[in-house]
Amino acid sequence: MSQAPDYSEAGRRLFAATWDFRHAANSLEVLPEPTGIEVALAGRSNVGKSSLINALTNRNALARTSHTPGRTQELIFFSAAAPLTLVDMPGYGYAAVSDQKVKAWTRLIHDFLRGRVNLARVFVLIDARHGLKKTDDAVLKTLDQAAVVYQIVLTKADEIKPAELERRMAETQAAIAKRAAAFPEVIATSSRSGAGIEALRAAIAQILIERGGQPA
Repeated sequence: MSQAPDYSEAGRRLFAATWDFRHAANSLEVLPEPTGIEVALAGRSNVGKSSLINALTNRNALARTSHTPGRTQELIFFSAAAPLTLVDMPGYGYAAVSDQKVKAWTRLIHDFLRGRVNLARVFVLIDARHGLKKTDDAVLKTLDQAAVVYQIVLTKADEIKPAELERRMAETQAAIAKRAAAFPEVIATSSRSGAGIEALRAAIAQILIERGGQPA
């Protein structure tokens, strides 16, 4: 029986490259051309998307972080030498802005997820302390309907006890088991401690390689 390939080294090389800001879009009309392979990070406001991007790319301030929900108000594109782009999406759910803005961001998120032809996977970030919430359902439903593969990433895993984290992972896997487009593996991460970052890099490298790209 052949051993499954290990993508850890490919993930290390991929994110050892210099990642930089590429583009920002607050509407579909100003999106960059869909070239290469894109991987998006989605999640509720203040779930830790920007911190996770900084941890992945070994950059302290590539993505702006804030304790104020709703800081990311556009689709933010980051890229390096490889044919891969990371997309930081506006947080959905609660945000400290007007309802009109929240509705506009939500519409942008759903339209992007439905129509981006080179979007290979969406990593849906869930706060490990709270698990899946009703506000996540609409995005998961959109991804299921659009047949866009998505994978759950638990964030802030260092802020709960190991036994509770195990329960949260089991609950999450059970909750997505029957969803059409859900990838079955859940990754637990901590941007602060670095836990799970190598596994997430490897998962992204695998997507790139299987789509015909190669880490730099």
